[in-house]
Amino acid sequence: MFIPKCFHAPGVILIFTALISAEPVARCADAPPAEAKPGAASIESSVVKIFSTSRYPDYFRPWTKQAPAESTGSGVVIEGKRILSNAHVVLYASQIQIQGHQGGDRLSAVVEAIAPEIDLAVLRLEDETFFATHPPLPRASTLPEAKDTVMVYGYPQGGATLSITKGIVSRIEFTGYNYLAAGLRVQIDAAINPGNSGGPAVAGDKMIGLAFSHLTTADNIGYIIPCEEIELFLRSIAGGKYTSKPKMFAEFQTLESAALRSFLKLDKGVEGLVVHKGDDANPANPLKEWDVISKVGDTPVDDQGMIKLGANLKVHFTYLLQKYAKDGSVPMTVVRDAKETKMQIPLITRRPRVISDLDGKYPSYFVYGPIVFTTASVEMVQGLMSGGESWTGFLIGRNSPLVRRWSDKPGFAGERMVVVPCPMFPHKLSKGYSSPAAEVVKSINGIVIKNLEHLVEVLRDSKDEFITVAFYDEGGETLVFPRAEMVASTEEILTDNGVRSQGSPDTLAIWNAKAGK
Repeated sequence: MFIPKCFHAPGVILIFTALISAEPVARCADAPPAEAKPGAASIESSVVKIFSTSRYPDYFRPWTKQAPAESTGSGVVIEGKRILSNAHVVLYASQIQIQGHQGGDRLSAVVEAIAPEIDLAVLRLEDETFFATHPPLPRASTLPEAKDTVMVYGYPQGGATLSITKGIVSRIEFTGYNYLAAGLRVQIDAAINPGNSGGPAVAGDKMIGLAFSHLTTADNIGYIIPCEEIELFLRSIAGGKYTSKPKMFAEFQTLESAALRSFLKLDKGVEGLVVHKGDDANPANPLKEWDVISKVGDTPVDDQGMIKLGANLKVHFTYLLQKYAKDGSVPMTVVRDAKETKMQIPLITRRPRVISDLDGKYPSYFVYGPIVFTTASVEMVQGLMSGGESWTGFLIGRNSPLVRRWSDKPGFAGERMVVVPCPMFPHKLSKGYSSPAAEVVKSINGIVIKNLEHLVEVLRDSKDEFITVAFYDEGGETLVFPRAEMVASTEEILTDNGVRSQGSPDTLAIWNAKAGK
């Protein structure tokens, strides 16, 4: 899975780097046509510099946020008096400003829509008079070809003025982005650096995509999000909120082995991709082990799972899911038991996981006496695993569910792991116990905990003299606290440690739902 890493975002160590800078042949619908073909000056007037002040979550102190981080990126004016950029440029931003080509006052902007999974965002300005002299940049209606010349506009580090670099299109792939989403990605060799994120890549007189990342372990390997992905995003947010891409989570293997073909009793003319495992995330999906997907719609699938996209391009067949999806399903031709049949394959937008991602939101939490509880997230676990061998060894040695159940789907509706994200606050109630940091809660007073909301309910409704907290991790302790003292001490502990609220709004609503607490 491809996950761009923000320079100021913590926790994930990857070789792909998103292009923000810290300071001190597929068809897609055309954008509304411009009055005239833009020259270089017109393109430059459509590109903006974005100044962002972001406060990322503190996954291990969820009652607070990380210190403000200032960064810069790029953006491009599009139709509707809007600015298009990357999600990671403005994610968790508390303040956003833009500045046009050749300076001028910075103008306040707000996020209208954001899709971290495909790394796109749309901004609106409080003062729309800016657009009178900054026209939208037209977008190409087709994918570029390999070796096409491309110009990348943006505001990378190394200077304050607009930068323009030149290169060629190297290749086009359908590959992973964020949160198990996939999309088309165009590789270019034009020099792009931190600060280029969100800037347009232009071929001829039209934008062919948006710069968003580069490969840090090689020279001149950068990536842009092509117009087709941009159009899908813009069509999605037209309804008011971004809708995640349709997906299928079956597992596959190629049909290149002669023995496998013989085992499946397939005619020589049959080509396709073999289902290795059905879609366990979607019980309605009828695909079974050993099914062979030979077509999606009317498009043939070859023995490597690839489909032709124009004369000179092949991409993985899952590209067609976003092209053919209608009313939540896609038509496929499947060979089962050597017989061909047509099926409607249902799709889903997210794969349920017992450890899910935050998707641009802040983590929920609840403080009870000296102990803090939160919901385990992908970002938290990545932060732990990137913290060195000591944490990795600790989690593996304890047989932690954070590792053991990393990719598991929920065992029942609503199952989410509850974890203690940090050591207990210093207090007499915490004395005598080892730190439960990074341990996963199993039960409260013998009641198996389903999720954070359930934990708060159990604590709220308890009338027992003691509260016992048991964990799934091997080698840990069971914590025992006097219930009345835990409740009475919480406010004092919050004050002593500068914690403004006992919980996030969602957990406090549950805690206060019943009088007499």
